[in-house]
Amino acid sequence: MPAQPESVGAIIAAAGLGRRFGEGDKLFAPLAGRPLIAHTLMAFEVCRAVDTVVLVLAEENLERGCQLVDAAGFDKVAVICPGGPRRQDSVRLGLEALPECRWVVVHDGARPLVTAALIEAGLAAAAETGAAIAALPLADTLKEAAEDGLIMRTLDRRNLWAAQTPQVFERELLREAHRRPDSVGEVTDDAALVEALGRRVKVFTGSARNLKVTTAADLALAQALVAEGGEG
Repeated sequence: MPAQPESVGAIIAAAGLGRRFGEGDKLFAPLAGRPLIAHTLMAFEVCRAVDTVVLVLAEENLERGCQLVDAAGFDKVAVICPGGPRRQDSVRLGLEALPECRWVVVHDGARPLVTAALIEAGLAAAAETGAAIAALPLADTLKEAAEDGLIMRTLDRRNLWAAQTPQVFERELLREAHRRPDSVGEVTDDAALVEALGRRVKVFTGSARNLKVTTAADLALAQALVAEGGEG
């Protein structure tokens, strides 16, 4: 079945091992009374622009993920599938499982404070070039240092951004990027694969609240942000 002109699918990449988090699985760690991943999924569930969602989990979390989705009534989650050894493998597998759509939103499952407004901003930005990523301009002074710790130079931060997700792509563009021979090597986001094609990727302003939970300290910060201002 051909995709509708503006149909939108989402891939939630949540198959990482979370080695830096400590004990337990960060995706199912409690955040404001619900598992962390439930907050992420809720943002896509309430976003009117998103039609369908694929949740990509580690093999050992598949049953737990299915139970969570059923209990919470996340109707947009069409598929829950296992990921691969690397992030880009997991996104590729999610892309293969995703029902036909025109646009694909890729988001880190461990960024639970994403909002529907941020997802929609990404879709608007991607309409210009076919690809767009949330990012924040860097505020700190950046130093490049040698292996011995001695500073080599100070970098101009004016054009530097810290990448986040959501990242939004035309589905066919993302497919092409993931079909390339594995000459690019391991990458930490899908924009790098699209950039390797020579395609333009638009930056749109992300959110400082849209943090990625990597450590227990990050989870504590997310708890504080939810407590002070909700998730919207």
